[in-house]
Amino acid sequence: MPDDLDRLFAALANRHRREMVNLLGLQPYSISRLAALNEVSLPAMNKHVRVLETAGLVTRRKLGRTTFLTLDRSAIRGLQAWLATFHAYWGTEKETLENYERFLASDPSTTTEDP
Repeated sequence: MPDDLDRLFAALANRHRREMVNLLGLQPYSISRLAALNEVSLPAMNKHVRVLETAGLVTRRKLGRTTFLTLDRSAIRGLQAWLATFHAYWGTEKETLENYERFLASDPSTTTEDP
């Protein structure tokens, strides 16, 4: 799973690819239509598509002369599952500060004073 996550995060690190994922979450699009919507060249869009494919986020389907992309939701579900492992640690900012204060109070090796 770590390699899968690395590929996912690398793919989603680019705003054009995040926008592509967002659009493909709504419906399939042709590569040329995605290029036009994102205002990028077709060669650049093809590079983005390859990155998303490598990350397992999209699949291609050719109909006639047009290649359509669809979002592969299984990759997103894997990311959601990984993020869910941190759910127990999420809370409000107040809760986070209270947890930190409890930790400092319980661990005699830590001090709140600067050297």
